[in-house]
Amino acid sequence: MNTQIIVELPEKTYRRAERLAQLTSRGVADVLADTLELSLPAFDDPQSLIPPVADLSDEDLLALTELQMEAQADSELSSLLYKQQAGELTAVERKELAQLMQVYQEGLLRKAQALAEAVKRGLIPHLIP
Repeated sequence: MNTQIIVELPEKTYRRAERLAQLTSRGVADVLADTLELSLPAFDDPQSLIPPVADLSDEDLLALTELQMEAQADSELSSLLYKQQAGELTAVERKELAQLMQVYQEGLLRKAQALAEAVKRGLIPHLIP
């Protein structure tokens, strides 16, 4: 079941969604709905129970600073990005690409948080002199 709502967006945000819709041959509403679905955590999902980086041990924190996407997922992401650039993505592949991009972005954010915490704890030197 879907629920219809009215949302006011900043013009810049709408234009970005509109551009993504054009690039993927989809409606703006579909792009926004998919973006929200992928961006909002499912609080009943065990993945959403990831501890904050500040609560990690030094060892776990340092391991997180080395985080990389799994090789198979990275390869699939690269392939889908190439197909997107060529304008050859199917609807299923678009959704898969959006999911992989979400995984990539969340991992990158988590790694950045870990790096900041590691610097704060003095475990690694400041990254910018």
